[in-house]
Amino acid sequence: MLIETLASAGRSCFAAASLRRFSRSSAMAKSKFEYVRSFETDDTCLRNCYIVVRLDGRNFHKFAEQHQFAKPNDDRALGLMSRSARSVIEELEDITIAYGQSDEFSFVFKRTTTWFKRRASKLMTHVASQFSSSYVFYWKEFFGEQPLLYPPGFDGRVVLYPTNHNLRDYLSWRQADCHINNLYNTVFWTLIQKGGLTTTQAEDRLKGTLASDKNEILFSEFDTNYNNESAVHRKGTTLIWEKVRYSGVIKSAQFLQISVEDIPSMCPTSSV
Repeated sequence: MLIETLASAGRSCFAAASLRRFSRSSAMAKSKFEYVRSFETDDTCLRNCYIVVRLDGRNFHKFAEQHQFAKPNDDRALGLMSRSARSVIEELEDITIAYGQSDEFSFVFKRTTTWFKRRASKLMTHVASQFSSSYVFYWKEFFGEQPLLYPPGFDGRVVLYPTNHNLRDYLSWRQADCHINNLYNTVFWTLIQKGGLTTTQAEDRLKGTLASDKNEILFSEFDTNYNNESAVHRKGTTLIWEKVRYSGVIKSAQFLQISVEDIPSMCPTSSV
């Protein structure tokens, strides 16, 4: 009995001593090691600027091949990108407009946003993680039983635009990129799939051609009018908040409008 009592007392003393050592260690961490926070950089975004977070698929050429995406455009993949972007917008309501094409999406935060204290790293990582997880989560909704062989990756960047004009030019630039790439890919894969050319032959055929030349190839050789191709393929996808009228009062509703209008007409004309 005495031995058990002493043993029990010893365990209690040991536990108390361990607790005291742990408490001292915790206090020491706050006072001695907290200096490492001074190495963190201030990445607060400049006030009164639109914050644009652009995501790009990492090594998506390989990802598309291994998952057998249709060429030149896979509507399942484009739909999944848009659904993932919608998930981001629903999570971060300060995003006023988003534009996407191919394996990229741009998200525009309003000038007055205070999300994450306007820290660029926080905004970028949250958008990237929300988008990536949504891409995996909604995969089956668009690809059915086709398995996702490995998780996709998206890198991001943050750019600030001080004026409406700058923002419109940025979005117009991304849409122009969509048009240039899609026109090339449409002709390239038409030459292969319908013209019987190899990839090397198709590349040689298109080398040095202008947009008018590519349109002529489609029209004269394959009876295809490029302007009749899907607007989503030619212009990309725009996501915006839609305002809905309730009992004569206009309120912002939790709905999204998917548009393929030309980008300049979709941009804000005043500060938001």
